[in-house]
Amino acid sequence: MTRRLISTGSPFEKAFGYSRAVVDGDLVFISGTTGYDYATMIMPDDPADQTRNIFKTVEKVLAEAGSSISQILRAQYFVTDRAYCEPVLAVCGEVLGDVRPAGGIYIVAGLLKPEMKVEIEITARVQT
Repeated sequence: MTRRLISTGSPFEKAFGYSRAVVDGDLVFISGTTGYDYATMIMPDDPADQTRNIFKTVEKVLAEAGSSISQILRAQYFVTDRAYCEPVLAVCGEVLGDVRPAGGIYIVAGLLKPEMKVEIEITARVQT
């Protein structure tokens, strides 16, 4: 299998020189994804709603890669405030409760834009 790039059409991807995801062999690497609705470029204020948007994007990307939420192996969560951990992880539990990938949550000083409160990176396996 050859290396394949996946885009969501976000203006950040081309401007900043990255792909939303890269499929290489049987692995899917999804770049740090924030809570924008990429069709409208609107970002909700609530970190839980941002997380829901992230998983909508992740689900679409995984489907395009030939994978699914059930194939997620690793998830790394970045939040800009300790108070966001529980609401973000509650959504992660709703989405990933049966999958239970390896994961970690990190409190960071900030993300690219001030409205970004959550960013998630995913590694998954192509569905076989």
